[in-house]
Amino acid sequence: MRTHKHLSAAAAGAVVLALSLSACGGRDDSDGDKTGSAPAPGASGSGSAAAGGFAKDSVIGVSLPQKTSENWVLAENLFKTDLKAAGYKPNVQFANGGVSEQQNQISSMVTNGAKVIVIGAIDGSQLNTQIKQAHDAGAIVIAYDRLLLNTPNVDYYVAYDNFKVGELQGQALLDGMKAKKPNGPYNIELFAGSPDDANAKVFFDGAMKVLQPKIADGTVNVVSGQKSFNQAVTQGWKPENAQKRMDTLLSANYGGSKTIDGVLSPNDTLARAILTSTKSAGKPNPIVTGQDSEVESIKSIMAGVQYSTINKDTRNLVKQAVKMVGQLQAGQKVDVNDTKSYNNKVKIVPSFLLPPQIVTKANAKEAYANDPTLSKIVNAGG
Repeated sequence: MRTHKHLSAAAAGAVVLALSLSACGGRDDSDGDKTGSAPAPGASGSGSAAAGGFAKDSVIGVSLPQKTSENWVLAENLFKTDLKAAGYKPNVQFANGGVSEQQNQISSMVTNGAKVIVIGAIDGSQLNTQIKQAHDAGAIVIAYDRLLLNTPNVDYYVAYDNFKVGELQGQALLDGMKAKKPNGPYNIELFAGSPDDANAKVFFDGAMKVLQPKIADGTVNVVSGQKSFNQAVTQGWKPENAQKRMDTLLSANYGGSKTIDGVLSPNDTLARAILTSTKSAGKPNPIVTGQDSEVESIKSIMAGVQYSTINKDTRNLVKQAVKMVGQLQAGQKVDVNDTKSYNNKVKIVPSFLLPPQIVTKANAKEAYANDPTLSKIVNAGG
């Protein structure tokens, strides 16, 4: 969750990929200046509140999705603490009951006079009515971690660079397999996140930008043939769904002594489910990627079981979101470092992107040196 120079499409072959990402509400790798500040709300149509800001003790709404990972739970606690410390009245809620609950929560935040509403969406395409309601009431809407789709009424987006996350995962998969077995070819399977999460396809497409050339030249073989995002999705990011699919893939494609060398997993929760499946099938541990730096996965990485994760320090992401709230409150321009990439199908959303970091056993101590919980785990060797 640290700022970095935005990546461009770079290779000509990535143009098609960039266009497809733009079409799905994802990353649009257009060239151009990626740094600067967005106009203050009311100054040039980038928001609906007055340019003069609002009272320091105002209500700030934060609507989060289901508690599907440790990072969401941490975000809840941090938003409550950090917003309160800054003098605001935080209204932080989880929508564990699903999309309809999140819709009702956002409407309630608007009714209660929230000046800014930060939304980590369950499904970024199903909140348009509530987001318009927020704008009509003069509130500013910040998409947090997941882009809000198909609406002109989202003002800002704060997240890690999700396409880069996928690229790092794809490269880690290749690096891990080569370190374990210097010469290919390698047998792999692909997993993606939930199709209702706007980030899931961006992660997958980033990884495939790295993996597709190796699939094309025969270095990597997706034995099941399930290479598309729609074939790889894991509904609801639920580990039981990933484990069930992995069980099926193994029984259908990896009979006898046939080994699986690697699995692209989009996050740590699913990585652990995949490894449970391979262990149950009596297969040697494949190289498995992840994301979110969950405690159990860090232990697994230090024990040499899971290969990698992605460090996206939630503390830094929440800090940036709260900073944006402060700039809005003061009537200042909001810092963004990307005004080209994230197309929600209606508009390019001004964004602040933080850089993700790949973590393996080799660099875990350095990566988590400032994390009070994870540093203890890595320093103890797991």
